[in-house]
Amino acid sequence: MILSGKVIADQIQEEVRATIKTLASPPGLAVILVGNNPSSQTYVTMKRKACANVGIQSFFHHLPETTSKDELLKLIAELNQDKRVDGILVQSPLPAHIESETVIEAIDPQKDVDGFHPINAGKLLLGIKGGFIPCTPLGIQVLLERYQIPIEGKHAVIVGRSSIVGKPLAALLMQNAPYCNATVTVVHSKTPDLTIYTRQADLLIAALGSPGFIKEEMVKEGAVVIDVGISRVGDKDAPHGYRLVGDVDFNRVEKKCSAITPVPKGVGPMTVAMLLQNTLLSHQRRFF
Repeated sequence: MILSGKVIADQIQEEVRATIKTLASPPGLAVILVGNNPSSQTYVTMKRKACANVGIQSFFHHLPETTSKDELLKLIAELNQDKRVDGILVQSPLPAHIESETVIEAIDPQKDVDGFHPINAGKLLLGIKGGFIPCTPLGIQVLLERYQIPIEGKHAVIVGRSSIVGKPLAALLMQNAPYCNATVTVVHSKTPDLTIYTRQADLLIAALGSPGFIKEEMVKEGAVVIDVGISRVGDKDAPHGYRLVGDVDFNRVEKKCSAITPVPKGVGPMTVAMLLQNTLLSHQRRFF
């Protein structure tokens, strides 16, 4: 079975749009882009388009590559106080001279719709409600829930330990909550004999950013496979001279697993949908 993130994301966007229509004022999302990274520009455009599609007001701040840390922090401080703004998103990666940790900590946790602030990360780890869950891990969990794929009691193996996906996803899936309660193993670049663990997985999540890394022999028969990675691979026959691929060798693994997300139109659309949902949630918390 193909787990289409686009299909579920479209459903969620429609739900968000319907809710926003009932509000006295629209939610607002401030998006900050520092520099001219082409991929970042593409992601920002996609997020702003999604906001417009559901009725979220977006405030775009495009800063030059030479912007100092203090200038960026000043803008964030202003957005923290702006009553029109329910969510603040600083597009990564930032230029090398700006520490991302300092920037994340400057965002008001109640407007941290990306879910990266230490307070929100701590709430997730401790199982305390009222914070924001990072969009990609939340999108994966919601995708599984919408497809009614059981998680409770299953062995989930996450390949990758980033603070954006691997770590928060592990914390989320082990929560004592509906569509969680998994037994979680996290493996990474320093794990010896990594295949020993991936072959045990009822639910295998690949989030390491290495094209085609997960091969057929690394996957348990009948497993559910979630592919978070997305990379450009040169292909002279493709329309733009490249094609997008994930961390999973899709064509071979698909034949062995019971369900799998495609790349693209898998986890990516769910990440954007959760950003919209978190922004709406922030607005609702402020006014209701």
